[in-house]
Amino acid sequence: MPDSLTFWIYLLRCADGSYYAGHTDNLENRIGEHSTGMCGGYTASRLPVELVFSQTCPTRIEALSLERQIKGWSCAKKEALIRGDWSEISRLAKGKSSK
Repeated sequence: MPDSLTFWIYLLRCADGSYYAGHTDNLENRIGEHSTGMCGGYTASRLPVELVFSQTCPTRIEALSLERQIKGWSCAKKEALIRGDWSEISRLAKGKSSK
């Protein structure tokens, strides 16, 4: 595997207002697959989808770890991520652990 391979974590907003988190090593291709329904699964029945967040990761393991973490987040926390509102993400994380 080449050292220059880039991995991405991404978040899609689906037509029903829900969010889908994923990771890939080819963001443009993967978003195209989601947009056409070629991926099947969750996003295929919720078209169209829109890319609302993406971030590079140094390794596939880190991208997969972030994907799993984000999948467990509330809608409000995902929306804070989209806005880049790290103080709100932190506040929401603290609120969950204090319950």
